[in-house]
Amino acid sequence: MCGIAGVVSIDPAARSRPVVRQMLGAIAHRGPDDEGLLDIGIGSLGARRLAIIDLARGHQPMTDESGSISVVQNGEIYNFIELRAELLAHGHSFRTDNDTEVLPHAYQEWGTGFVERLRGMFALALWDSTKRTLLLARDRFGKKPLVYALLPGGIAFASEIQGLLQHPSISRQVDTRGIDDYLTFGYVPAPRTAFSAISKVPPAHVFTWNDGVTDLRRYWHLAFTPKLNISLEDAATELCTRIDDAVRVRLMSDVPLGAFLSGGLDSSTVVAFMARHSERPVKTFSIGFRDQAYDELEYARIVARAYGTEHREFIVDSPQTIMATQAMRSLPATIATRPPRSRGLRSNGFLGA
Repeated sequence: MCGIAGVVSIDPAARSRPVVRQMLGAIAHRGPDDEGLLDIGIGSLGARRLAIIDLARGHQPMTDESGSISVVQNGEIYNFIELRAELLAHGHSFRTDNDTEVLPHAYQEWGTGFVERLRGMFALALWDSTKRTLLLARDRFGKKPLVYALLPGGIAFASEIQGLLQHPSISRQVDTRGIDDYLTFGYVPAPRTAFSAISKVPPAHVFTWNDGVTDLRRYWHLAFTPKLNISLEDAATELCTRIDDAVRVRLMSDVPLGAFLSGGLDSSTVVAFMARHSERPVKTFSIGFRDQAYDELEYARIVARAYGTEHREFIVDSPQTIMATQAMRSLPATIATRPPRSRGLRSNGFLGA
């Protein structure tokens, strides 16, 4: 998990560099390893980094060779090695082995359509100084959050609402329709939020700002065709192949990986496929409760023993509720933007549910 924030504006007061640094400070919990801030002339792009790939050289923001295209990203591009090879064949050069660096080059090569080539979980902001255009984009299912607010003469964006609220020009007026959505559905559907001045970039969309002119474009739709006429055995084989591939690409990392293991179907399946691709025992972590009516640790232990994982458990009791209360500060952007079934505490260093 990383965090990004930035401001672009023709108003010097609105694009104050100290304000962007305050925005980054509000989301520092998303990226404890590094902070980067880049002056782009009429604004600043910033990032808080949790280092996963190319630890030493993955500092953000990143640019293309000319420095005219700048990018910050929260997430991971799983097919960046393939994209990098294709871009090298087109004459691009790279300074790092980090996945974020493919983004400015991909934009340079394929324009705004580059997002359609990305396989991964991402929220990104790209500044094209030649065209004076800011591009914001989210992955297909909106796994990574991204919110924005229009300013007089500009725009501000951040990974979380509390980042945007550091900007003095952004109103804190509540959107009653957003509250109604939350109480009705358990979350606030995009592009609305609980604040009138703040919007979400919807999943599978690209939002652009060009000298005050905005555009929102959907780049992907879930397709339910063609319908397959296959046997149950073939369907099971195909499902295993796809899960195996999905887990495999997420294991690319320069730091240790682990899995949250509840003992349920989802997390147990992830651990099983992780074990296939791991040379060392998979690190698994489970949370249990002293009240046996809520405790499921035994199921997690069964899976841990079956796959020989390096298993650790954490028991939640009354003192830990204080920690949970503190963690709630970071949940409004999560709870208010995701359907109820997708809520959970996650990080790039963990796989599972």
